[in-house]
Formats: sequence, C-alpha cells, structure tokens
Amino acid sequence: MTALICGSLAYDTVMVFQGRFREHILPDRIHMLNVAFLTPTLKRNFGGCAGNIAYNLHLLGGDGHACGAVGHDFGPYAAWLADNGLSDRFLKVCPDHFTAQAYITTDLDDNQITAFHPGAMNLSHTIDVPRDAGISLGILAPDGREGMVAHAEQFAAAGIPFIFDPGQAMPLFGQQDLDRFLDQATWVAVNDYEGQLLQERTGLSARQVAERVRAYIVTRGAEGSLIHLPGGQSLEIPAVRPAALADPTGCGDAYRAGLLYGLSRDMDWDTTGRLASLMGALKIACHGTQNHRFTREAFAEAFRREFDYGLD
Repeated sequence: MTALICGSLAYDTVMVFQGRFREHILPDRIHMLNVAFLTPTLKRNFGGCAGNIAYNLHLLGGDGHACGAVGHDFGPYAAWLADNGLSDRFLKVCPDHFTAQAYITTDLDDNQITAFHPGAMNLSHTIDVPRDAGISLGILAPDGREGMVAHAEQFAAAGIPFIFDPGQAMPLFGQQDLDRFLDQATWVAVNDYEGQLLQERTGLSARQVAERVRAYIVTRGAEGSLIHLPGGQSLEIPAVRPAALADPTGCGDAYRAGLLYGLSRDMDWDTTGRLASLMGALKIACHGTQNHRFTREAFAEAFRREFDYGLD
C-alpha cells in the first residue's frame, strides 16, 4: 500500500543560549521586552511533519510520498530527499515564498523560545490529493488550515482511508471543524494534551471519539500510548526505554510512521502500537528529526528483543 503524507516540510534552525532566560527576562519589565541572546551553537535540520513521517516510513521499508508546499529555498532539502531515496512527486514549489521554518532558541534549563514562519505551507491547499496515483492510505498531519480542510475532504471523497493527526495545528480548529474531521477520518492520532483539547472542544469522551472512527490513538510519552477501539476496548501500549534521551522533537512523527507501516500491512493493533512505540524510542535517542538510521534487520531484531516476538 502506498501512503500520501500531507503536511509541512520545514527547516528547523536550533540555537543554544548558554544561559537562562529567567535571568534576562524580568517579570516587572515584560510589557517593554527588548532582549537579545548570544547563541554560539546553531544547527539547521530538515523537518516538518510530512518530511519526518516520510523519512521514518522509508526507514521501515514502507512506501509513501510527502505532500506539501515548499519555497524557493527548498534546494538543500530536495537534495536530502533524493540522497535518502525519498519521493518529491507531490511537493509543489512556490517560487515567491520561503519554505516553512522554525527558529528555536533553547536555554540551559531546556526552556524554548520559538518563532515559526509558515511561508509556502499556507499554500498547501493548492495541491490536490491525487485519485489516479495508486494512493491507498493517507495521513493528514499539521499543515496550513486551508490545506488540512481541503485534503480531508479530498481523502474522504476519493475513498482513501486516512489518519487525522492535528498536532500543533489543533488551535486552528473549532468544534464544527473537528466534528467534520471525525466524520471524514478513518483513524485519529494525538498526544495526551491534544486529545484533551479535542475532547473538550467536541464534548466527546475518549470512548465516544473511538466510536466515530476505527481507532483513536493517544500517545503519552514515557507512559506509552493508548489505542481506543470501537466497542469500549482500549489497548495499553508500553513505552520502549530509549538508549538515550537526546531530543524529543519528531518522536510523534516517528510513532505515526509506525502506525502507517502497521496499517499498510494489516498488522493487529497490539503489534502496530508496539512497532510505533519502538520508532519513537529510536528517534529520541538521536538529535534532529531525520538523523537516526537503522537497517530493517536491526529494527526487527530490536522489536523481538523488546517484545519477545517477531514482526513476521
């Protein structure tokens, strides 16, 4: 099965301030804030939810295409995709815009100040979900609001089952929007905070959300994840202890790639959830969202070692 991964592709510029924000941001002067932080450490990573999910799905041996709008500065990212055997078939270059990018400054207490420029991402609605490209599975990851609304409608109209993954785009949608997404989606995947917002805004319990779709997946970080199924059944998926706690950014995307892989191969939910959990653990042990690597044989061995059974 071939997956279409709708969402953002972005540059993540990460800087480290060798101090503490609290020592420079004075509470009684917050109304006239004017500060500058020297950041001798800077790294630029390839990111964005669609790019991250596609990268992780490819590591697993899955078949998928990222789908999103990018800018005139996308050249280095395009070269990275090509070098890693990733598809750019459904990426649209918008020459008058920058690729989406986040500028993240972290202090010694791991506090973060982030500025995000959406750029071309806000034109994702100008790309249509293809009906004649062999797409049999989809995911709707965080993207421009108009793009998410349009792609959900197009997935549903084409009869393509898809995961609704609102992520950091959750604040863009109210109750009517979310109700419509639940009617269109086949599965829903959120973290525990996003799940709480989804349930508050729709007035639905976790069980009621699960009744609207085939599965409602809620990740809980180090506490593992819950997969709520119609009929009241809930599966508790254990977290995998990572080799290191290097960088949590992109762990949710790695988990979702595991979901897509399991769904594309008709795996049961226990196995799909565990596979996704292992993906998150492998990602968190490495800095950056697309810098971890493994062979399929090594992944299968890690899965067997962790869960005492094989993937085949």
